Amino acid sequence: MHPPSQSSLLLLGIVIILITPGPTNTLLAAAGLRRGIKRAMPLMAAELAGYLIAISAWGYLVTHAANFLAWLPTSMRIACSVYIAYLAVAMWRAAVSLPTSAHKTAGVSALFVTTLLNPKAMLFASAIFPPSAFADPIAYLRTMSIFAAALIPIGFLWITFGAALGTGRLAWLSPERVQRGASIVLATFSVALAWTTIH
Repeated sequence: MHPPSQSSLLLLGIVIILITPGPTNTLLAAAGLRRGIKRAMPLMAAELAGYLIAISAWGYLVTHAANFLAWLPTSMRIACSVYIAYLAVAMWRAAVSLPTSAHKTAGVSALFVTTLLNPKAMLFASAIFPPSAFADPIAYLRTMSIFAAALIPIGFLWITFGAALGTGRLAWLSPERVQRGASIVLATFSVALAWTTIH
């Protein structure tokens, strides 16, 4: 049995982080709930733009700082592992709630800014993306293509999830169940990230 390729591991890491509940995904689900799938679709372009800018900025910072701070990449990976573990515990202990239909839904600009400031961007830049992605233009384009290919269906999934909540078709899927499932995934990923960083 062949070991998983670097691209497969990259895609897996991207999917795990992107699919977990967070501020951007909450806004996408709320938009699906309030606007419906078709009218909420443009928000995915704002999400992609926000992530691309934030990840590129973090990646550039980490890559250039590593030239005179050799310990920085490893330290940031360990910090990311601890942060993910913290998120896992926080998600388990408190229910993830989606805004109800009575709440105002964020627009394109609000979702863009929310994504731009999303801590997940730092995780992608310092722990998920390979260092070569910020040193070689070809590697950057390839990595960002994989990222975009994962983001679009996951964003659509969250919008669809919100729309389904509005119809009552997912009454059995409580926010608590979503959160606890996500917390288990995050905890597993945190341990795996720490293990690969230390060894």
